[in-house]
Amino acid sequence: MSDAQGILEVDQARKFAQAIGSSLLGDKCEHVVILDVTKTSPVTGFIVIGSGTSARQMRSALENLDDTAKEFNTKVFHISNDNDTLWLLADFVDVVVHVFEPNARAHYDLESMWPEAPMVEVPPFIPPSKKDAE
Repeated sequence: MSDAQGILEVDQARKFAQAIGSSLLGDKCEHVVILDVTKTSPVTGFIVIGSGTSARQMRSALENLDDTAKEFNTKVFHISNDNDTLWLLADFVDVVVHVFEPNARAHYDLESMWPEAPMVEVPPFIPPSKKDAE
């Protein structure tokens, strides 16, 4: 970790983005992708995008990211609280998370805004009980 509280080194931010992607999969988000924008964005390093299945599920998936952030000794800078829940956002500075209702995701098509950004592998979700057994 760098000197600033909550700001991660690039390798740690990549691992954090992967942990977030995995967490979203565990919370039943679909089509989760991670974009590495470290060379193209002046404000963040990684963008995680997923589709939710319901408003409740989308809010829950973002709320559960607090636990993942604690594992990396960081915290959310801003989280959206949209009652319409077509697009929710959690900004961790190094990693920005977007969870969309599928039609809204298709409409905004964030992936096409970063065509040069390499994709980062999203690891499969492993429930905590199985992690403990390893």
